[in-house]
Amino acid sequence: MSKEILQRLDQLSRAALASGDLLPVQAQEQLMRDQGLTFFVRWVSTLAAKDAASVSIPGGPRDPNFNPFLPPTPALTVVDASSTHNIVLNKFAVCDLHLVLADKVFSEQLSPLRDIDFRILADFLALQNGLGFYNGGGPAGASQRHKHTQWIPQADSNGSLALYLDKLPTQAAAGSAHQHPALAFEHCFVRLSDSRDPVALSDSLLNSYRLACNELGLVPGQDGQLPPHNMLAGQGWMLVVPRSMELVDGISVNALSYAGCIYVRTPEQIDVVRQIGPLGVLARAGFASNA
Repeated sequence: MSKEILQRLDQLSRAALASGDLLPVQAQEQLMRDQGLTFFVRWVSTLAAKDAASVSIPGGPRDPNFNPFLPPTPALTVVDASSTHNIVLNKFAVCDLHLVLADKVFSEQLSPLRDIDFRILADFLALQNGLGFYNGGGPAGASQRHKHTQWIPQADSNGSLALYLDKLPTQAAAGSAHQHPALAFEHCFVRLSDSRDPVALSDSLLNSYRLACNELGLVPGQDGQLPPHNMLAGQGWMLVVPRSMELVDGISVNALSYAGCIYVRTPEQIDVVRQIGPLGVLARAGFASNA
């Protein structure tokens, strides 16, 4: 990954916004504290547009036979950026430069993440930090079967694993697994290598993912697919969360919810999150911890 590609992404974003191929992000939000953790609870206009598209367009985002990545929209795609992945601006973005990193050939979203998936994520994380994440299956918030991870840049208002850092061991060895005391649902944090080399970071991501899946009992079934789960990587850590359901009282929970940003479909749902509590929403979408 090079700074040239980041410049091309910025140019692509401005051109796509001007043409209407990329929707502008408008948000209404409230901050909520729960057991010392701060969450953004946010209504974003692009999610309402995504819901409208699923109803009004034949073969919309929730149609299992609809695949927006074969081929991806040219106006949103960085051409020839990777030999294995298409780097695509997310049309239904939750922030500026919200990227989808999609396989150039089809594979199932719930097949285990591979070295090539982490290699493309590591390119962005090593150069720009930010947050890499993955919605493994419909119950984890994925709207497409075609394998893809996502990345958002580092910003104060974007999702991040930084909200958990004060309760995780600062001197944890790379490759060690940990739990956070405020999270009453199954999860696993793994310390990543602090290398800025994309190859070394990619190896650390892959090994950490396999360790977390093993710790959580996430193993492929006879069809080769894993149970639903979310993966998040950034700020020196990986977090993996097994998932039981996508919707909690109508609120869609995905990986970014576990990064401190709970996105709702209507402004009224902000009050629903307040009533349940952000951690309550996350717990109901996962599995109760035995700890």
